Amino acid sequence: MAGGKHRVVVVALENVLALDIGIPLQVFGSWPDGPYSLTVCAEQPGLVTMHGGPVLSVADGLDALATADTVIVPGYLEPHTPSAPVSAALRDAAARGSRMVSICLGAFALAAAGLLDGRRATTHWQYAARLATQYPRVTVQPEALYIDEGHVLTSGGVTAGIDLCLHLIRRDHGARLANQRARLLVAAPHRTGGQAQFMDLPVPPDPNDGPAPVYEWALRNLHQPLTVDQLARQAGMSRRTLIRRFHSDTGRPPMRWLLDARLALARELLESSDLTVEAVARRCGLGTSANFRTLFKANVGVAPRAYRETFNPSPLSEA
Repeated sequence: MAGGKHRVVVVALENVLALDIGIPLQVFGSWPDGPYSLTVCAEQPGLVTMHGGPVLSVADGLDALATADTVIVPGYLEPHTPSAPVSAALRDAAARGSRMVSICLGAFALAAAGLLDGRRATTHWQYAARLATQYPRVTVQPEALYIDEGHVLTSGGVTAGIDLCLHLIRRDHGARLANQRARLLVAAPHRTGGQAQFMDLPVPPDPNDGPAPVYEWALRNLHQPLTVDQLARQAGMSRRTLIRRFHSDTGRPPMRWLLDARLALARELLESSDLTVEAVARRCGLGTSANFRTLFKANVGVAPRAYRETFNPSPLSEA
């Protein structure tokens, strides 16, 4: 520790995202009487391009990681594999016992260094599938705001970095100090739900590829209690062939695809209509209002009412 303070080192990779790097700088660096000291480093001292902001002038190189208690890698534009020296420096820091943290797309740098292998991790929901494909040894959970795996922590898209930084303070020094810091930052000490409520709605498969009529028919009949056998009959396929085709087209079994489609419709209705929860549940084929609330919260991360208040704040019927 530097002068008794926990030393946080932020690694600014080329094309670092302005808001991503601003988060740890604001949380830890603008706190002169706080328990942390902050240093920004780059692969080489000098100028670093910042996407969405001016060029950064960084005084320290990767040797700054040698004494880091916590290393934070903010996101960077269109995540590429970092250079060999960057990956090696991250691995060395982790081996020395530094706590390794990523914000948003910074998870790609930790993954490239092998630090996420065999661990759960998250990143911006839009890039989660890419992270999972590129690094199959990582268990990617795109719905999470952040994931704490002990010495390795990752956060979701952009502002989820605030949630993670406040979590670090809470973990290091307790809820009281974290709440005080949150108030100064005008941020919620703890947000309800995860990234799932912000993800794009699922897109039906390409109508020019696969049995498009059965998908379209299902989407028109979500209010009905559909079964795999009904879908198979509608598609003119055997049950086994239909299941194989759904996996091939959507990456999901038919009933999971149906649930996702129903939840997508529910989100649209909560955002754009004044239907009650009971009416939304009926329209989407999700059973009773109690069943709907349970399924919605389990899959989206928040209750229907909280979702509506976030995305459709105009006065509507009770939800």
